[in-house]
Amino acid sequence: MKQLDLQVIQQALTWLAQGQPVWLCTVLSTFGSAPRAPGAMLVALPSGAFCGSLSGGCVEEDFLERVVSGSFATRNQLVRYGEGGLTPTRALPCGGVLDVLVEYIPPGNGAEAMLRQVEQALGGGELLVRDVPLGAGSAECRPGSMADAKIQRGEECVSIRVGALLRVILAGWSPVAEFCASFALSLGYEVILCDPRPEVVAEVDVPGMQVLELLPARFIAEQGAHRATAILALTHDPRMDDLTLIEAVRTEAFYIGAMGSQRTSAKRLERLARLGGLQADDMTRIHAPIGLQLGSKSPAEIALATMADVMRAANGIARSEL
Repeated sequence: MKQLDLQVIQQALTWLAQGQPVWLCTVLSTFGSAPRAPGAMLVALPSGAFCGSLSGGCVEEDFLERVVSGSFATRNQLVRYGEGGLTPTRALPCGGVLDVLVEYIPPGNGAEAMLRQVEQALGGGELLVRDVPLGAGSAECRPGSMADAKIQRGEECVSIRVGALLRVILAGWSPVAEFCASFALSLGYEVILCDPRPEVVAEVDVPGMQVLELLPARFIAEQGAHRATAILALTHDPRMDDLTLIEAVRTEAFYIGAMGSQRTSAKRLERLARLGGLQADDMTRIHAPIGLQLGSKSPAEIALATMADVMRAANGIARSEL
């Protein structure tokens, strides 16, 4: 199934090609309970037809009523739902606050070309940053990276990093990998497990995770990894982990990590340089020991620290900023 935001962009393109203007909405920030994360999108016609979701239902109904009634000016604007927002006398059922960027996009070659770029990025192409001027004006795309903030708000412009659904490749199955899979799926990531051991793969039962019986290094070498991919080596088996890391640094993965103590990690990096030919720049991309240093001991704690570090990197936050 296509990720929902990709469906939103494709529906917007279809409507624009039919000569219909659209309202494109993007969640910028949430406070309190909120079912969809910043970056989530919805597109609507002036008639009220729509595709996508901002909140799971509590915001969409009010927003679409306002679109149909012509309450919004035909320009790019920020809208707040919840306390201090459009409905100050009626709190959101979830008790949260939602800030939304609302763009008015009329048909035209420029708008369609911009959305084609977004479509390609969401499908696994190059990461982009979409700069949306507030008020009059059209959004433009520029090259982006995982170091860019997911959402950057200014007085005159909002910048949104756009890319494929975040993916986690688990290089081998282990108790830590099992908890990482659970956390990653809960965060909405695509999760792929690669393990060449048939007896291990036969016992794996995690709904929503793709399971492949093959060496992780082979999968990475053949399929590559786009810039929204995290590669996690979590087996403590150098025969599997070392080959994974050698292939991983050849990709554009935004996070590469390997489990192990400081001593084990130092030995691994020395081995990778000596036998795998990795250079200093390659090894600086490897997080080893993996994850944030939270004093984790149990598999669940290590997995929590690992996924917290992946999320930090995905949100463009340096460790020094924590």
